[in-house]
Amino acid sequence: MSLPDPPLPQVSHTQRIRVGHRPDALTGLTAALAEAGGDVGALDVVESGADRVVRDITVRARDAAHARALADAAGAVDGVEVLSVSDRVLDLHAGGKISIRTKMPVLTRDDLAMVYTPGVARVCTAIADRPESVRDLTIKGNSVAVISDGSAVLGLGDIGPAAAMPVMEGKAMLFKAFADVDAYPICLDARDPDRLVDIICALSVGFGGINLEDISAPRCFEVEGKLRQRLDIPVFHDDQHGTAVVVLAALHNAVRVVGKEVGPQLRVVVQGIGAAGIAVANLLMAAGVVDVVGVDRQGIVTARRRDARDPIFRRLGKQTNPRGLEGDKAAALAGADVFIGVSAGDTLSVEQLRLMADGAIVFAMANPTPEIDPALARRHAAVVATGRSDHPNQINNVLCFPGLFRGLLDARARTVDDRVKLTAAAAIAGIIPPERITADSIIPSPLDRAVVPAVAAAVAAAAR
Repeated sequence: MSLPDPPLPQVSHTQRIRVGHRPDALTGLTAALAEAGGDVGALDVVESGADRVVRDITVRARDAAHARALADAAGAVDGVEVLSVSDRVLDLHAGGKISIRTKMPVLTRDDLAMVYTPGVARVCTAIADRPESVRDLTIKGNSVAVISDGSAVLGLGDIGPAAAMPVMEGKAMLFKAFADVDAYPICLDARDPDRLVDIICALSVGFGGINLEDISAPRCFEVEGKLRQRLDIPVFHDDQHGTAVVVLAALHNAVRVVGKEVGPQLRVVVQGIGAAGIAVANLLMAAGVVDVVGVDRQGIVTARRRDARDPIFRRLGKQTNPRGLEGDKAAALAGADVFIGVSAGDTLSVEQLRLMADGAIVFAMANPTPEIDPALARRHAAVVATGRSDHPNQINNVLCFPGLFRGLLDARARTVDDRVKLTAAAAIAGIIPPERITADSIIPSPLDRAVVPAVAAAVAAAAR
C-alpha cells in the first residue's frame, strides 16, 4: 500500500487573499492550510490599506483536488477573503518556456547587409562548395531536434502532438540550461512509422542530432531503426536509451554498496517490457550482465509464450533468461539481486520483494507512483532508487541527454552505439567518489553541474 504523496512544487498554486488588520488572521490562515495538508511557502504583500492587506501566498498541494480544498480552507478562516487562485505551473508556461535570441544586434545597414542579403550569399556559396562547413557556418553544429508524435507522453499516454508541446519545450529548455545546446521542440501530427521517418529525414538537414521523445512502442523501435539507417547524424530515443544509461550508472554504484559487481554473476529482473525496459535489458547485457529476466503482466518473458507475436518481444525472450525460467514474477524474483521496474505503480509486493537475495537492490521507477512504496521497500532492500525527486537516488534522464548530446555534437558524431552509452553511464557513476557512495547516494543529483562536462568529455572521446 502506498503512502500519501507529499505536497509537491508542480502542484503549487498562489492564493491572492485579503486579510484584515487582526493579529490572529494570518496565523489562523497558515494554521488552517497546514492542518489541511498544505505546505505554505512565500507570503508576499501586494497591496496595503488602512484596514486590509492583500497578500499572495504560495501553497504546495498533493494534486489538483487538494489545491481546491486548500483554497476552501483558506476562505473559511475568519477575516480572510480569497480573491483569486492561480496555478503557478500554468502561469509559468504562459506563452511557452523558450524563445529565440539573436547573437548580434542588427542596428545599421552594414549589420543588415552582413547577416542577410547580400552578404549571406557568400556564406551560402561557401557551404555549397564545401557541404561539411554547414556545421561551422550555421546553427547545425549545436542544434538538436526534440521530436515527438505525442503518442506516449510521460505518464499521460496518447494525448496527441499539441498536448505534448510543453514537454518538448521543457526538454529543449534543459538542453540549453545544462549543456548550452540549441534544441527545438517539434511535434508531428503523424502516426505511420514510415511517414514519421520521411518527415524527420526531410527536416534533419538543419540539425546535428535527433532526440526522439514520447513515441509509443513498438513504433518507436521501427522509427529509430530506420532513421539510424538513413541519417548521418546521431539519433537517440531518450525514453529508451537515456533511461538505460542512467539505470546502468546507478547500478554501477549500487552494487558497490552490497559488495557485488555488474557482471555474469548478477541476477537482474526487469519489469515492464516497453521501450525503456527493453533498452535497459539490452544495455545491461552489453555491460556484461548475463542473467537478465524480463517480466510483464503475464509473467516471465520467453520466446515460447503464446502471446509472443511481436518480433522485438521474441528477440528479447531469446536473448535473456539464460536459466530458462517460466511462470510468474515470483519465479523470476527468487534469488534475484536486482529488481528494475519501468512499469506501473503498486505492482511489487513486500512478499515478492522478500523472495530476492540478501542485499537486494530495487529500482522502482514508475511515475508518479513507484512499483512499491520506497519507504516500505527500504525495510527489506539494501538500496532503493526511484524516478521521483522527493526520495533519495532519483534516476532521471536529465543526467544523460544534455551531456551525451553535448559530447556527440562536439565530436561531430554520426551515430550513437553501445560503447558511447556505456561510457556515458560510467561517467555519470564516476561523479560520486567511492568514499561517498552509500545506500542513499548512488547517483548524482540532476542539478549537479559536474555531470554534463564529465559526460560530454567522455562521450566525445568515445565517439571520436
